[in-house]
Amino acid sequence: MDKLIPFENLSKKKERELNTKRRGSWHGLNPVTRKPKNSKAYDRAKTRNWRDDSSAASLCFPLKNRAVLI
Repeated sequence: MDKLIPFENLSKKKERELNTKRRGSWHGLNPVTRKPKNSKAYDRAKTRNWRDDSSAASLCFPLKNRAVLI
């Protein structure tokens, strides 16, 4: 029969082994709490996106040998 040694007196290696045995597994589940984005809240990044939108074609009007972009 093995001698009972208090946890505080165990070697670091044995402590790690016991701790890994005691810990459970999340089995692929991420334990971080998440919540959906508030759709009513103001979002600065969303308001800036209209300028960065590449699908919006810029209009070009020729004026006296110059093209003016609007």
